[in-house]
Amino acid sequence: MLSRIYIKNFALIDTLEVSLHNGLQVITGETGAGKSIILGALRLILGERADVKSISKAEEKSIVETEFSLNNQFKKFFIENDLDYEHQTIIRREILPSGKSRAFINDVPVTLDILKELSSQLIDIHSQFETSNLFTSEYQFKIIDGLSENKQLIHDYQNEFSDFQSLKTQLKKLQTQLSENRKESDYKEFLLNELEELHLDDVDYEELQDQLSVQENAEMISDNLAQVLSRFHQEEVGILSFFNEAKNKLSKIAEVSNSFAELDERLETSFVELKDIISELEDEAEKIEINPENLVLLIELNSRINNLFVKHNVSDITELKEIRDQLSGEQKGASELESQIEEIEENIAKKEKTLQNLAEKLSKNRKKSVPVFIKKAEALLKKLGLEKAKVDIELQDSADFNSFGKENIQLLFQANSGFPLKPIQMAISGGERSRVMLAVKKIIAESDELPTLILDEIDTGVSGKVAEEIGNLMREMSTDMQLIVISHLAQVAAKGNNNYKVLKQDIAGKTQSTIVPLSDEEKLNEIAQLLSGSKITEAALAQAKELIG
Repeated sequence: MLSRIYIKNFALIDTLEVSLHNGLQVITGETGAGKSIILGALRLILGERADVKSISKAEEKSIVETEFSLNNQFKKFFIENDLDYEHQTIIRREILPSGKSRAFINDVPVTLDILKELSSQLIDIHSQFETSNLFTSEYQFKIIDGLSENKQLIHDYQNEFSDFQSLKTQLKKLQTQLSENRKESDYKEFLLNELEELHLDDVDYEELQDQLSVQENAEMISDNLAQVLSRFHQEEVGILSFFNEAKNKLSKIAEVSNSFAELDERLETSFVELKDIISELEDEAEKIEINPENLVLLIELNSRINNLFVKHNVSDITELKEIRDQLSGEQKGASELESQIEEIEENIAKKEKTLQNLAEKLSKNRKKSVPVFIKKAEALLKKLGLEKAKVDIELQDSADFNSFGKENIQLLFQANSGFPLKPIQMAISGGERSRVMLAVKKIIAESDELPTLILDEIDTGVSGKVAEEIGNLMREMSTDMQLIVISHLAQVAAKGNNNYKVLKQDIAGKTQSTIVPLSDEEKLNEIAQLLSGSKITEAALAQAKELIG
């Protein structure tokens, strides 16, 4: 139950504080007095967007604070959100001069999502301008599901449906990705094969260039090596013969003069090195083979590698290997994508079975409750002056799952006898909307656990006996919940367990709105004023007493 409202620095309200009670709480006041401002402030508690323009004194923050009397059924919410549970729980919104807003539950800062989740379970505000809700599938399902006691079922279904939608989104994303991959798959596979055929891990590009150069110049190299070795090995005039003769003569000189010993050793070392060089040249000469076929293979390999350098805009074998590995990974990635898609499709199939089972249970319960709704609604509408009104709820199977099962809903209505039922948005007039919505709210209230309902001038456009019945209906509704009603009808005000009046006054040269509780005498005068206008007559007072009873 909403037990206290405190508003500060909000629009025309400087400071307002009022205590509320159980039962029917009726708020009256002249048009423009500020009733809508109070409702606007309360909507902040429901998590609606804060507007810095609502701040009256621009340099100070605006505060809207409500206090609710809670029972233990809300403890779970507080535990799950790491909040301290209090029987008297305070919910507060603050709008700072900067435009930023903050939310608190029992003085603990919370996100707007948490605030909305709690406040939506505590209070519902319904305005005369919101009767179009009645035309939406969501609201119509809410009506029938409340009667069907489908609360837990619809909760379970919608959790599963949310997972189902998430899986379908994932599937679509992966399928798009796979499709895009497949568009380039053939070309990428060709590039990969082209790289793999070269066995790049076995290729030394520098060695390849050397081998190619040797093969291309093999004849020249062979001829020159032959000439070099011939010069070394020629008898009597060969380099080795001359070198050997010189070494022997220097050795004889070193034997008689120590000053030539070092030169002799150096010459000996050079001679050994020269013979080693000649030996290696002979080995290399033996390796030189003029092989046209091998030359063709080396030219082809080099050409293919150089073409790939150009194609992939790289300059060495290492970069080609990286490209090869990347392409290989992408090909494997496509296989992994296919596996993921297959797994998600299996999960979607499982979810569909679960959803189908839950949807069938929801539908079965709803169909049982349709006659109950018809009976209750038509009885209430008769009381509200729509004696000939007929209603029905049409449930039609849907090909696809939606947020409420696997069926569509249509609330049908007809105010006059002898005419076919039509979708309510096509059949209802402006004067009938408020009464139909009130009847629906009454039916919902019987099955909903909502502690507080606020009705804002939902009785507009009615009078006389119908107004009396609306007052009786609201009084009846308030036995199961706290009902706060903003009304201009004397018949409704007379039924209030507690009455309040919104006033607009000039204080220190500034217009301000406030709300005051009415005593029994003030309530009587207020009802009389609603009946007769600004001048209260004796007849109005007498009629007011009769209405109060």
